[in-house]
Amino acid sequence: MASGLSRKIFRPRAEAAGGPERSIAWRVNAERLTLIGWSRAILLQLAHPLVAAGVAEHSSFREGRLTAAVRLHHTVHAMLALTFGSDAARADALARINAIHRRVNGRLTEGAGAFAAGTPYSAEDPALLLWVHATLLESIPLVYERLVEPLSEAERDRYCSEAAPIVRALGVRDGEPHSWSDMRRYVEQMHATGQIVVGRDARDLAEAVLAPPFSWAIAPAAHVNRLFTIGLLPPFLRDQYGFSWTAADERALDRWTHLLRRARPWLPNRLALWSQARQ
Repeated sequence: MASGLSRKIFRPRAEAAGGPERSIAWRVNAERLTLIGWSRAILLQLAHPLVAAGVAEHSSFREGRLTAAVRLHHTVHAMLALTFGSDAARADALARINAIHRRVNGRLTEGAGAFAAGTPYSAEDPALLLWVHATLLESIPLVYERLVEPLSEAERDRYCSEAAPIVRALGVRDGEPHSWSDMRRYVEQMHATGQIVVGRDARDLAEAVLAPPFSWAIAPAAHVNRLFTIGLLPPFLRDQYGFSWTAADERALDRWTHLLRRARPWLPNRLALWSQARQ
């Protein structure tokens, strides 16, 4: 039954369209450089106090940077399975995500933004799932366009529509963005209603997202990831996290953007693309 559900929900549009090159999700998600967008998306997710509470109280993020890196690794590979995996791999990834979500529930220990202390949260809450989904819809194409190539408005719309069945399978029943303008309206509404506020949990967890374990050994990559993540955050959230951002930082971000964008066409696919996409 799970395999049948997977074939119905997750069959890539590329197969129906005649090849993976026609799927925007395939093209964008295949790029390793878009991993930079995941750090930004996670900080946006944590800026929702109910999401931050769930991560702080029900994950091992606080146990150290290595644990945070392992969590990111599993999250990214689940996404890769949903985009590039077989029917069985997609069904398995969905089952594992839902199993984790069933265990994550509780109440806020202290108020933050629009949410009072004692507000219940659940990782199965469609409203929280929708926010997490939107942060990825926004962040991954943002990095792709800066570092790989621009997307047309129609391509951005298709990226959103191709992702909609996944978030529906995870529990969202309405309101999922099917176009870029849908996504932007939703994100703006979330900001306007005061639901996105960086609280203590988010600030405590942010450094584990930004500083991977053994960062001394991969100092250039860690520096670039931190620069892009902080630089691409909305300024008001950057301030709430307590991150400094100077004119020199902005110039450094522009230099690295220019360098990586110029280097990308020269990279062989074995370096530029995830192995799952190459297969």
